[in-house]
Amino acid sequence: MSDRASIEAGAVVSLWRYPVKSMIGEQLNAARLSDYGLLGDRAYALMDSSDGRVATAKNPRKWPTLFAFAANFIERSASSPQGSAVRIRLPDGTVVTGDQSDRNQVLSKAINREVTLAAIERGEGDEARSSMPALRTAKAEEYWPDIDGLDHRDAVTDFELPTGTFFDCATVHLLTTATLDRLRHLYPQGRFEVERFRPNIVVKPLEGTQTFVEDSWIGHTLAIGDEVRLNVTGPCGRCVMTTLAQRDLPMDRGILRTAVEHNRANVGVYATVVRGGTIRCGDRVRLSAV
Repeated sequence: MSDRASIEAGAVVSLWRYPVKSMIGEQLNAARLSDYGLLGDRAYALMDSSDGRVATAKNPRKWPTLFAFAANFIERSASSPQGSAVRIRLPDGTVVTGDQSDRNQVLSKAINREVTLAAIERGEGDEARSSMPALRTAKAEEYWPDIDGLDHRDAVTDFELPTGTFFDCATVHLLTTATLDRLRHLYPQGRFEVERFRPNIVVKPLEGTQTFVEDSWIGHTLAIGDEVRLNVTGPCGRCVMTTLAQRDLPMDRGILRTAVEHNRANVGVYATVVRGGTIRCGDRVRLSAV
């Protein structure tokens, strides 16, 4: 994308990765992207041993404590080629590693349900590949709270995850600070923090940019830094997860209700990777002029 064919959109202000689906993730200074999104993002998930479903905070009635767990992705290196690719901190502070022989027993006891830590099997050379159980497709459940404007109310529905992934929809999720600021203005009592929305890339738009600006990026290509190119594919519809308590954030259904009332429940956008590479906080973000 040449400068002549692009419009300055802003800059990256934070990067986030969630190594185990629906657990608290980690903030990064830089990240590598491939066709699978950020290296290590949603590379793992807990699987319910009784029904084979993926554990997700989208169904907090079944999985009420997932946000009390936190995960870090440990990149393999020449100095530690056998190092674990995931480290999970349990609610009591205990740490479990992905290569620990009793990991499933420890995790099952902590979550009070029999589970297996599973990994998505990817292409040759992808650090997320492991000896743990791997899947090609997966299913999960979603609880819809009783909020007017959602597709369902006070109901649990099934959904399939994209083939070969533990993502809900797409491999990359972007959010702007302008959208968060607008939501705070609309519902001042709510705490619209980045952590509620679990994006990968947070962009600060240029001063004076309209609110919900990322919605206007749909159908365009974003250039981030010198290497990465993303196709913005659609809006990110929000769910009950945004309302749940996590760390010092309280439970608050007003978070989701505000998004439903003012932007059809959409907060942020999804994207696919056109060209991978490394992105860093501070990188310029440019939008195709097409």
